[in-house]
Amino acid sequence: MPILGIIASSLRRITAGYFGGGNSSGGSLSGIDKITFPADTKTTLSATLSSARHSLAGMANSGTAGYFGGGSDSYGSRLSGIDKITFSADTKTTLSASLSSARHSLEGMANSGTAGYFGGGNADGFSLISGIDKITFPADTKTTLSATLSSARDSLAGMENSGTAGYFGGGSASGGSLISEIDKITFSADTKTTLSATLSTARFGLAGMANSGIAGYFGGGYSSGGSLSGIDKITFSADTKTTLSATLSTARYSLAGVANSGTAGYFGGGNSSGGGDAGIDKITFSADTKTTLSATLSIARADLAGMANSGTL
Repeated sequence: MPILGIIASSLRRITAGYFGGGNSSGGSLSGIDKITFPADTKTTLSATLSSARHSLAGMANSGTAGYFGGGSDSYGSRLSGIDKITFSADTKTTLSASLSSARHSLEGMANSGTAGYFGGGNADGFSLISGIDKITFPADTKTTLSATLSSARDSLAGMENSGTAGYFGGGSASGGSLISEIDKITFSADTKTTLSATLSTARFGLAGMANSGIAGYFGGGYSSGGSLSGIDKITFSADTKTTLSATLSTARYSLAGVANSGTAGYFGGGNSSGGGDAGIDKITFSADTKTTLSATLSIARADLAGMANSGTL
């Protein structure tokens, strides 16, 4: 193989998912765990979030950097800061740009190579947010979309068909009503539509991840009947919904998702009947089958965030 081909092949394999922050029995966390693909081994970064926090959101400019935004600290103070993890060395910086308002229980998704989006959230316990902030790569500048979510909400999930559109699904609206709707942000003009397809159950505290170009997945959450283990699949070609026969290994909510696009997606952490969870379930995209990693999060936690470097080549 030519030298350039060897280099390109090596770069393609240096990919990983990152789970950051969260809430454990000991309080809010600042640590970031890394799952290196395809071996699915876990390490913990020496870099940490700028402050311990839970109920934050993650998104990534795959091949370059990932971002963790918002959340709450151990004292319940809402945060507006955005930390950036540069993938080449797994180093952390904090953007000069911040969210348009401090918030927790927001969600993120991204159009890799172009921009990332943080939507929804809870500003102070009563003020739910419908706005969507946009971080334009590579300058990392912040603007706020004129388009908004179809309803103000928190504890929603996000995933993306990079290059085409991003999706925000589920959540909790005013009065605690649970949401099954899925909003779609078309990246070419940052316009919002709402899918005719909905989640199989209205829920909050779910997680999303996607096999870009093919389908996105929403897993877990909490409904009026309790914690959920089901996984809904949105096929991007027609934005249709099916529900996988495979389920999470335990019913859980307040979990996070990451994806190695083209290969597999991962759901990690959350709250289950036994409390905080450290387990990571893997959905192999070729057949939508579930396995559970031998690697686990460094500590059982809920209200964490995920993002991934699936490479650029």
